[in-house]
Amino acid sequence: MDMRSQVNDALKTAMKNKDAARLSTLRLISAAIKDRDIAMRGTGDEAEVTDADVLAILGKMVKQRQESARAYEEGGRLELAEKERSEIVVIEEFLPKQLSDEETEAAVAEAISEVGADSIRDMGKVMGALKARFTGQMDFGKVGPMVKEKLG
Repeated sequence: MDMRSQVNDALKTAMKNKDAARLSTLRLISAAIKDRDIAMRGTGDEAEVTDADVLAILGKMVKQRQESARAYEEGGRLELAEKERSEIVVIEEFLPKQLSDEETEAAVAEAISEVGADSIRDMGKVMGALKARFTGQMDFGKVGPMVKEKLG
């Protein structure tokens, strides 16, 4: 079952269960996917939004909510920070399991040897290989410095 179908099924279930908090988050996910559909149509690209696109959307949504929760906490708005965190929990249900630090390091080492990277100039190739295989499974903001350290 593709990601879009999983989100739609979860949306229907949340409606039946009258779970308002979950429902609103699922509607946000669905709207983000539809926005990507519309954006792709505007470029003349007739391709459908793929599961990889959906994973990228979900990853971006989680990151946005983490930043918002941090900002709300700093501003003393704990109830809003908690709402953001509850949305993160719902979104993460659709993301693959995050790799541990050890698994991430092993994936970075494998990608470096796979593309034959030997200097910092090859960082783009390594990151491209990692993004192709591990979208939604690792935080590329943390992986970038790790790759740079290994290549530098």
